[in-house]
Amino acid sequence: MAASLFKWFSPYLFLLSGSNYKSNHHNRGMPLHPLYVTVTEINHNAKDKTLEISCKIFTNDFEAALEKALHVKTDLSEPKDKKAADKSVSDYIQKHLQIKADGKPVTLEFVGSEKETDATWSYFQVSNIAIVKKLEITNRLLYETFEGEINLMHVTVSGNRKSEKLTNPETNVIFEF
Repeated sequence: MAASLFKWFSPYLFLLSGSNYKSNHHNRGMPLHPLYVTVTEINHNAKDKTLEISCKIFTNDFEAALEKALHVKTDLSEPKDKKAADKSVSDYIQKHLQIKADGKPVTLEFVGSEKETDATWSYFQVSNIAIVKKLEITNRLLYETFEGEINLMHVTVSGNRKSEKLTNPETNVIFEF
């Protein structure tokens, strides 16, 4: 058991002790922690004929990415203007997360966002998706900000759940059902 856990985490051990990692991020004012991870959940709701998409991103990492990508400082913990913060969240995710359902690009409709402890959840939906056989996803969330970014993806269609891990610079994954 310990050997299998070591095999899973060994690529990341250098992050915990590597001086190059510490100096690269500390000098840029980035918060220092060993892993940068987002989680994207996509669920096909056959009854409503929608894809329901939620993205969980650590708030401090997300704020750094928003500032770098959109050149706007955004406080997601206690935004002074919730509407402007939501627009930044929506614009960023729609630019960095693209989905094709059965070969056709879809448009993510922003539903909302909320803060949970040290993470921010953002919610989207795609309407008029009666059946899903194949999802092609391009996920570049936080890639421009963190070289070691990992994007976990969980997709559920007809009760069948599949998961994939993308590590920067990997951006594309295909789920077939």
